[in-house]
Amino acid sequence: MTILQTLQSAFSNIGAVFADFRFNDFLDICFVAFLIYNVIKLIRETRTGQLVKGLVLLGVVYFLVTILGMQATGYLFSALFRDVILVLIVVFQPEIRHIIEAVGRSKIKGLSGIHARNAQIRYNEETTVMIGEICKACAEMSDRKIGALIVLEKETPLNEVIETGTPVDAKISEELLGNVFYPKAPLHDGAAVIRENRLCAAGCILPLTQHHGAVSSALGTRHRAAIGMSEQSDAVMVVVSEETGYISVAKDGRLRRNISDGELREVLCDELLLKETEETTSALKNLLGRKHK
Repeated sequence: MTILQTLQSAFSNIGAVFADFRFNDFLDICFVAFLIYNVIKLIRETRTGQLVKGLVLLGVVYFLVTILGMQATGYLFSALFRDVILVLIVVFQPEIRHIIEAVGRSKIKGLSGIHARNAQIRYNEETTVMIGEICKACAEMSDRKIGALIVLEKETPLNEVIETGTPVDAKISEELLGNVFYPKAPLHDGAAVIRENRLCAAGCILPLTQHHGAVSSALGTRHRAAIGMSEQSDAVMVVVSEETGYISVAKDGRLRRNISDGELREVLCDELLLKETEETTSALKNLLGRKHK
């Protein structure tokens, strides 16, 4: 067969495919591409990549064992891969939970117009004041090397964590946070949970991170708890180190260490202020920055 005939055959096959191509097929391809893209994004943004490499390596070993006819080893691998779906669910449980929660938190953009603009502005004003009080308290505790752990709840409810602490329900202020984390206070060892711009509970117990190997040995229990809580929810965690006085922020399983109170303000504004009112958000950030200069 000549090159021309080969090309003609290839084009005829492509034409046959497009002759039966429907709009549903186009949607099907787009949906599969969307799923593949998000899976790759998840693997790149988390520590899942190492687990995937491990599973691929097990698959290669299983293939070699099958070719070599190693019956005992082959039986063990066949039992493992027979229940591979269950194994994946167990191994990737935190990531799967994170995906499901993200889907549940997602909002249709068109629905954002339901909220009145003045309500958004009022919420951002209250949140901005709260952020200012948190930053002042953290700066003060950082100078005095007083340990603190603050949880700012977002969309994921933290009822289970709140139930482990003592109910407070008070307006956030620099003085209140200073009293909660005063070294001789009964609630200073736990975490303070902030919900809807109010101190909901203090002395709460948080889950520690399960990725011990990826966490520096220099980090203490507060930092490990902050990372662990951020891995299981969309909450923003603020930590003040008792040893160094460093201020750190944990989000999505990542810890940003040794930041200034100004950088903390920027992070909290980006995470907590409503995004629908970009102009208002920018104005509030500038206003907050001027207040603390």
